[in-house]
Amino acid sequence: MEFLSEYGLFLAQAITVVVAIGAVIILIAAAGQRQKAESEGHLELRKLNDRYRDLRDAIREATLEPAQRKEHRKAEKKREKREAKEKAKAAKNQAKSGEEIDEAPRLYVLDFHGDIRASAVAQLREEISALVGEIREGDEVLLRLESPGGLVHGYGLAASQLQRLRKRGVKLTVAVDKVAASGGYMMACVADRIVAAPFAVIGSIGVLAQLPNFHRLLKKNDIDFELFTAGEYKRTVTVFGENTDKGREKFREELEDTHELFKSFVKENRECVDIDTVATGEVWYGQRALDVKLVDELETSDDYIQQKLESHGIYELRYVPRKSWQQKLGFAAENAMERSFLKLWQAASNRPAQ
Repeated sequence: MEFLSEYGLFLAQAITVVVAIGAVIILIAAAGQRQKAESEGHLELRKLNDRYRDLRDAIREATLEPAQRKEHRKAEKKREKREAKEKAKAAKNQAKSGEEIDEAPRLYVLDFHGDIRASAVAQLREEISALVGEIREGDEVLLRLESPGGLVHGYGLAASQLQRLRKRGVKLTVAVDKVAASGGYMMACVADRIVAAPFAVIGSIGVLAQLPNFHRLLKKNDIDFELFTAGEYKRTVTVFGENTDKGREKFREELEDTHELFKSFVKENRECVDIDTVATGEVWYGQRALDVKLVDELETSDDYIQQKLESHGIYELRYVPRKSWQQKLGFAAENAMERSFLKLWQAASNRPAQ
């Protein structure tokens, strides 16, 4: 027993040393990579023409009879070979004559999934920065936008990123399949054209602010809260202090001023709307939004892309930020917990009734 006790103590000490060394190595590696992890990333570019063609081919392969499938494959190979020769010949002739190579215009497809902080603006600014130096005359950008809105400054910056394209004369189309409300619509109205699904939620051109106040609860429990400021309106309303009528009135004035700025921005970018009609904070579904000219056409982003398949090279562009090991570990832990809860829920759901 004494031997086992000493062996257990030695084993515990050894494990402790190994864990400590591992922790030090991890901390050193993290310190060296932290700055890079936050700033570095990469662009991913996918040609959607090929994706849609592969989907069509998959259906044909599944529905044709074997003999028809064989003939179809032969015909496709001949067509691809002929088109490749024609393109190579045209490019060679243009190069000899000194003319610019005549390429099909490009449609770049970006995605913006907005949260309350508009945190996706970090990826959007990188994508647009990459595009503005490469985009050619005749090219177009389609932004698939989904956002219920959020913080004014976050969505103001996101809208400003889209204005960078407009200032360079790039045609910008925004497609809303689900929702572009409040800050989301602030972004959408920058576009040359807005298309929306029939039941997409559009509008909410208004400003909202709400906060709890715990002053009476603190007072009831004999807890004092003191707030010191310099400047009459440094703090108008608070969460813990006693709010005054004067503070509330000033806060309302600030909300109204923000609303006026929002209205002016929409009117400047979308002159066709009657701003007094649409800037009430209401939302409209697709057809109603079309009636009040908040959108230009009822159409899904998928329809818009498929209309361009024959005339444009269509590229889906996405900036992927580099994640630190802490973030990766956190995502892995979150996914593991989610899977565990799902298994427990499924087990409980499948358990026979007693």
